[in-house]
Amino acid sequence: MTYQEVIEQARGNVGAYCKVCPVCNGRACRNQIPGPGAKGTGDTAARNYDKWQEIRVVMDTICENGAPDTTFELFGRTFRYPFFAGPLGAVNLHYGDKYDDMAYNNILVSACSENGIAAFTGDGTNPAVMQAASKAIAAAGGTGVPTVKPWNIDIIKEKLELCRQAGSFAVAMDVDAAGLPFLKNMTPPAGSKTVEELAEIARLAGVPFIVKGIMSVKGARKAKEAGAAGIVVSNHGGRVLDQCPATAEVLGEIADALKGSGMKIFVDGGIRSGVDIFKALALGADAVLICRPFVPAVYGGAGKGVKLYIEKLGAELADTMTMCGAKDLASITRDMIEIR
Repeated sequence: MTYQEVIEQARGNVGAYCKVCPVCNGRACRNQIPGPGAKGTGDTAARNYDKWQEIRVVMDTICENGAPDTTFELFGRTFRYPFFAGPLGAVNLHYGDKYDDMAYNNILVSACSENGIAAFTGDGTNPAVMQAASKAIAAAGGTGVPTVKPWNIDIIKEKLELCRQAGSFAVAMDVDAAGLPFLKNMTPPAGSKTVEELAEIARLAGVPFIVKGIMSVKGARKAKEAGAAGIVVSNHGGRVLDQCPATAEVLGEIADALKGSGMKIFVDGGIRSGVDIFKALALGADAVLICRPFVPAVYGGAGKGVKLYIEKLGAELADTMTMCGAKDLASITRDMIEIR
């Protein structure tokens, strides 16, 4: 099976909403929800993709020849590549009935672990989603990052207990999910968190805590104050607020503000190739998250599809590093890209 065959097979499996486009750029589905679309006009998801394409890479082949080192160290673990599968919830609602969240995470977590990266797993109103994700992460030796929604503190404690049972090497919270309707309507209230509330959650996590949904220097500094070990520069794929900046537009200034702080910086949103991953690292990210494209990989080829997609991204990243003169990830610098 080739990656192209995976994509072709996925088209018959993902249901009515996702078009399994040659490149997932946010246009065909636009603002269609259910489905992979974005909120409002759908502008933010499309902008995420477009802004990465406006960045050019600078070729330099007058350098030492040899295969580049793509390995990445995170919280005491070494990964094959500096990219991870992003968290996804309500899979069968948005992508059809072939898989539910539990089956999707079982495939994704194990396949990512077997191929040298890790998966961030999703959360949902159905408690079985986090329970199954935790079991999948435990079966993978803790190689996974459960992503907890910003529920009220009592539910968060229940979810963090599942994370502990999973033995996950880190825990994340997508605070940008505060914009989702099912959280807004909860009693007691759920959603946005203060610095003090996040600090309590970080302490309860007991492992490195990652705050996902940072879109400003101010937000990054708040996450640092709360004791987060890392952040994900993310606008939730455009699904919670229309007319946002693209993540590529704010990543550089956030990375500059956190330089030397020791915090790990991830970014997601519209990253679709190994070249895009290189651009994100050049802007100051330590690693990236990719979410939507892993769906057709799973729906079209299960674990084999995930393997082929990881290898595709890894080969593209290594090729870009070679052609731009970067022997390892630490060698990727901002002068290797050009923003016009």
